[in-house]
Amino acid sequence: MTPPHPLVHIHYRRPPDRQEVFTQRLLWDAPDVKITLAEDVPFDPPIRILGKVALEKGSAAVWFTFPERWHDIGRFHLADGTFTGIYANILTPPVIRPGGIWETTDLFLDVWVDVQGRLSVLDEDQFRDAVARGWITSNDAEMAEREVERIRRGHEAGEWPPDVVETWTLERAREP
Repeated sequence: MTPPHPLVHIHYRRPPDRQEVFTQRLLWDAPDVKITLAEDVPFDPPIRILGKVALEKGSAAVWFTFPERWHDIGRFHLADGTFTGIYANILTPPVIRPGGIWETTDLFLDVWVDVQGRLSVLDEDQFRDAVARGWITSNDAEMAEREVERIRRGHEAGEWPPDVVETWTLERAREP
């Protein structure tokens, strides 16, 4: 039996030498945004952001990939479906290949918007260390910093995250 939605395989490189492949269901495939659903994530121990559990074993995340942008966005939830916040992963623009193969490289910086709407930039120490070690190019480092600033300005202006992130809730993503 074929799944109701095609699968994509996201080859996610984390410098200097880690690579993971995330397989997710592709729910929406438009030129400007691709929406995927990651269900039953295996994070044990849970992922904590600013001291609070953001993703745990059995959680789901709705992911928004924007071709040619230097970040993607995840709507994070607990295993019981409770929404925990919006996570932007700063990365290289994805290369989308035929057959559902996507490739991207993590640039260490992340942005978190909690359920109260407060924005925090995460992992700046890891980013500085990666730059110092030469794990990411100076161009990619500059683009990562620009992307964080663009997100911050957009959030302050009430223009980020984009509307699609607000309308594609977990409940909508799970509709047949």
